[in-house]
Amino acid sequence: MKKVILKDIAQHVGVSTALVSYVLNGQAEEKQVGKEIAEKIKLAAIELNYRPNQIAKSLKTQKTHTIGLIVADINYKYSSGITRAIEAEAKKKNFNVILGSSNENSEKFNELINVLVNRQVDGLILVPVEKSENSILNLQKSEIPFVLIDRNFSNILCNSVALDNFKAAYDSTKYLIKTGHKRIAFINYQTTLFNLLERNRGYLTALKEYGLEFSESWMPRIKAINYKSEMQKAINQIISKENNCDAVFFATDRLAIYGLKHINALKLKVPEHLSVFSFDEAEAFELFHCPITHARQPFEKMGRLAVNTLIDLINHNKIINQTYIETEFVIGKSCKE
Repeated sequence: MKKVILKDIAQHVGVSTALVSYVLNGQAEEKQVGKEIAEKIKLAAIELNYRPNQIAKSLKTQKTHTIGLIVADINYKYSSGITRAIEAEAKKKNFNVILGSSNENSEKFNELINVLVNRQVDGLILVPVEKSENSILNLQKSEIPFVLIDRNFSNILCNSVALDNFKAAYDSTKYLIKTGHKRIAFINYQTTLFNLLERNRGYLTALKEYGLEFSESWMPRIKAINYKSEMQKAINQIISKENNCDAVFFATDRLAIYGLKHINALKLKVPEHLSVFSFDEAEAFELFHCPITHARQPFEKMGRLAVNTLIDLINHNKIINQTYIETEFVIGKSCKE
């Protein structure tokens, strides 16, 4: 069977080969090709079963129209949400996405970067992990286009799209204060990640500004390796007679799930005995008897900004842009008012 080429489509529609090339390479709008003609060309390509030669195309343009995406853990709701958003935006721009998960491991993170670079992706969108600063600095030296998403580093100036984690935690704590809570616990991981440390800072700043007392025992840090026993200890600590916290703010959705399991085991009623607020949502929340109030990350906006920033870099626009986005509140019934 004869391989269909651009010239065949051009003859079938009655236009030039250049016009066909513009349309099939996603340049119809840029080259001011009429919508009706563009649609005819696309339909003809389908009808004639046209298959582009990606290898030849890459050699000619020096681009593969492929983005490498590395998430921290594919099991996180954030990872699945941001992946879908990035893939949707990339598709609009005629880019494919190759996905890898580092499982929160810095060595695997670095290995995946090398694998994707060797696959000749045009650029990278990365959720960095703890102790991955050297990998990011090496990428900067190599001049491979990349954008950090969700997490960044205070000591590395590079393109990034992330939440304003300080403001999100500050506003969340403020919400609990405004709804009458006085003894608010905050449970986070023991970590060096800048985004999570900013959530600590937002929580503490809100308590201070509103003149509420604070005890270090209200702020347990969970070691990820022993999360079950650590969470049990943390919940027992904040509800003890000495602390008697009336609300708990979980720094991540995964921590909230672990915490809710132990709260259930203790037969504590939410929000009657303890109000619960989560940073981010989880599908498991739907199984809980009362809707959990949480701060939600706008995946679509983050994905769109990350892809468009990366494409600008790929097209040799070297402006550094650090974008911070605000969260959205979803009010459930887990906080006593």
